[in-house]
Amino acid sequence: MSHKRDYYEVLGVSRNASEDELKSAYRKLALKYHPDRNPGDKEAEEKFKEAAESYEVLRDREKRGIYDQYGHAGLEGSGFSGFGGFEDIFSSFGDIFEDFFGFGGRGRSRSRAQRGADLRYDLTLSFMQAAFGTETEIEVAKLETCGECGGNGCEPGSKPEGCRQCGGSGQVSRSQGFFTIRTSCHVCRGSGQVIARPCPKCRGNGQVQVSKRVAVKIPAGVDNGSRLRLSGEGEPGAYAGPAGDLYVFIHVQPHEFFERRENDILCQVSISFVQATLGDQITVPTLNGNKPLDIPKGTQPGDVFNFHGEGIPSLRTRKRGDQVIQVMIKTPTNLSKKQEELLREFAKLEKGKFSTKLKNMLKGNSIH
Repeated sequence: MSHKRDYYEVLGVSRNASEDELKSAYRKLALKYHPDRNPGDKEAEEKFKEAAESYEVLRDREKRGIYDQYGHAGLEGSGFSGFGGFEDIFSSFGDIFEDFFGFGGRGRSRSRAQRGADLRYDLTLSFMQAAFGTETEIEVAKLETCGECGGNGCEPGSKPEGCRQCGGSGQVSRSQGFFTIRTSCHVCRGSGQVIARPCPKCRGNGQVQVSKRVAVKIPAGVDNGSRLRLSGEGEPGAYAGPAGDLYVFIHVQPHEFFERRENDILCQVSISFVQATLGDQITVPTLNGNKPLDIPKGTQPGDVFNFHGEGIPSLRTRKRGDQVIQVMIKTPTNLSKKQEELLREFAKLEKGKFSTKLKNMLKGNSIH
């Protein structure tokens, strides 16, 4: 069970805090606990990471909705696992650090690092796999750092050269009236370097297309639309930036007998009118095998019975819902002569009872 602090408590905001309030609260904490302002302070580092994780969740409408409803366990069930380290945080919130503090990471050497792109994979599960969870492998087409050049895009034995157009700064300046305008260099595209001898394998891109098998652990209780986040399994980042994430979107196939409603499962079973009238014990399929169900005398069409705790486990609490069983009564067909005779006799008796009730009603007496 998670021992994390409440995200709203970490940022010191109310549960209905606006986006601006969240950003302002995070700004104060990030400034206070930034590693460059607290060198070697492990407690400050943890608080810095804690604040970043809280802001990452609460600023995202989807993550915030899951957290408000299911707490930390719900986020873990959806695949969210927080940040891997400082590089992740600086990459995700670099604009905030630039705006508030005048620096993007922990030194100018990181300013060129770019986070890799996120990837999406759509995974179809059976009803039972979603109910109980499973482990599987998926094959993902993605870019990966070129093994031939190590990602620098250069032919082995060579290295990038400084761009002559911008002098290695990545920017060019031009005067316009009283103003000087700086723009990214069109030759090196702002990198400050050019590749004179490109790697033959990746053609200077530093990345190659590969097909990678990724292990995925599906928690019990996922449903249509559930999303799992596999940190660092997306595209690699440029200039030593962190890799993006892989998001696995879940699609659950319908079941021939069960239907899901939140954490409960619904099903219908048919019984004969004799069983409904006289009562009986029947066997009903559940997610864990067959289970006996007592049908009381006088059961009516549409009556509902419950198997407590035989439903789907909650992503948040792991507590299972119920199985709701609706009874449908079959009308018999292809009766034998003997069965028809007995039913006609039964019908005569019922008709006599109804006639007596009708006479009492016409006299103003209660029919009960």
